Amino acid sequence: MIRLSDVSKKYPGGQEALRRISLDVDKGEFVLLLGHSGAGKSTLLKIMAAIERPSAGTVSVSGQDLRELRPAAIPYLRRNFGLVFQDHKLLMDRSVRDNVALPLRITGFEGRDIARRVRAALDRVGLLGRETAHPVELSGGEQQRVCIARAIVHRPAIVLADEPTANLDDDYAREIVKLFTSLHQVGVTLVVSTHAPQVFDGVPTRRVTLTQGSLQS
Repeated sequence: MIRLSDVSKKYPGGQEALRRISLDVDKGEFVLLLGHSGAGKSTLLKIMAAIERPSAGTVSVSGQDLRELRPAAIPYLRRNFGLVFQDHKLLMDRSVRDNVALPLRITGFEGRDIARRVRAALDRVGLLGRETAHPVELSGGEQQRVCIARAIVHRPAIVLADEPTANLDDDYAREIVKLFTSLHQVGVTLVVSTHAPQVFDGVPTRRVTLTQGSLQS
């Protein structure tokens, strides 16, 4: 489903974030991406989602070589993905319902279908009773669940999550892990980065480790 071949990423100024990464993620897999802060996990996830381009190497998603995509086609590619990044990017002046509905409005869904999908996504993350609340009224763990609801509301085939349990207490972290496990059980492909793999103990995942931009065997 996702294939990276000899992928490297060098930023202006010479910082090399990734060095010759080759990795296949099969359909329905749950891959846990491990490594210290600064190991390159965030960069790798952004390259998978075509948010950033590699400096060298190739990336394909469902057989589509991302080098061949025109810029106008990138938003259509991203409809395959649900993205959960550390900076929540929630709209603080909008309700939970409106935040979760945003991707559907952008892609042209109709009102009744939006309402149904938003309620289903909020129900899955346990926030159905908080539809009218604003993000500032929520705890950190609840805000993270809103982000996950927004990521899955369009029913993506792939979810990429960058440190989704960071800065959460143990109870909230376990709830987030349960959410991802439930998505995996219904066939969603997941790639989740973490520097705290112990919260995923007992979850059937394939663990991949990055060290200073290189993939460890």
